[in-house]
Amino acid sequence: MKHSPLVQRLIDSFTVLPGVGPRSAQRMTYWLLERNREGGGRLAAALEAAMQGVRHCSCCRNFAEDDLCPVCADQRRDQSQVCIVESPADVLAIEQSGEYRGRYFVLMGHLSPIDGIGPEEIGLNLLERQLGQIQELILATGTTVEGEATAHYILDMVRGTSVSVSRIAQGVPMGGDLEFVDGATLAQALKSRRHL
Repeated sequence: MKHSPLVQRLIDSFTVLPGVGPRSAQRMTYWLLERNREGGGRLAAALEAAMQGVRHCSCCRNFAEDDLCPVCADQRRDQSQVCIVESPADVLAIEQSGEYRGRYFVLMGHLSPIDGIGPEEIGLNLLERQLGQIQELILATGTTVEGEATAHYILDMVRGTSVSVSRIAQGVPMGGDLEFVDGATLAQALKSRRHL
């Protein structure tokens, strides 16, 4: 069966989402058209508003509706301490801990030369221009090869400045039993141990 052009266009549009293939997109399309046209209208309006109104913060590159995101605009936060993360989801995770009161710098990815993603694509030129106002960088990039390479690149970029650099600890999760933790995580936990 062939879909009408508008239905096919909606199906194709859903497939731009990660993890949504043609069959899932078709189910979502049918559900909206059959059962929730009002919800589909709200979804379309919210998508349009977000695509037009959300941009990147001029300071940290996180998503923002104004020139500065709410974190960068908050003068109560420590402006000299910057936590470098790969995505806005990482900012949310750290904020939910309630422990961090500095600023962020959101890379929107990590270095990946094979994919053509270099330092400028992840905003390191902007970060370098801000180094004079920063006292501490906290590297919170992922533990993947690309995340580690990105952290090392930033460390090299900061070398020779007065900025101190730290890396978030990695290892055994709270409440975790050692018997269920993989060897690489245990090795990292042993390397990152701290004296009591």
